[in-house]
Amino acid sequence: MGVTRLKRKDRRNKVVAKNEVQFLKLGRNLEIGSRSKMPANSQIVKNNEVLAKLEAEIKK
Repeated sequence: MGVTRLKRKDRRNKVVAKNEVQFLKLGRNLEIGSRSKMPANSQIVKNNEVLAKLEAEIKK
């Protein structure tokens, strides 16, 4: 049986769904001490550091 190509709309839906899953995985709240640590160079970690610095400045 031959492999059928996806129509453009279906290819787009597949890509969007894959990106959505990846976004949800990255945005998931990780518990402290959890086995799945965020990579140190992750954008989310960098964003959290910046937000923490801003909060500290506001509290001063």
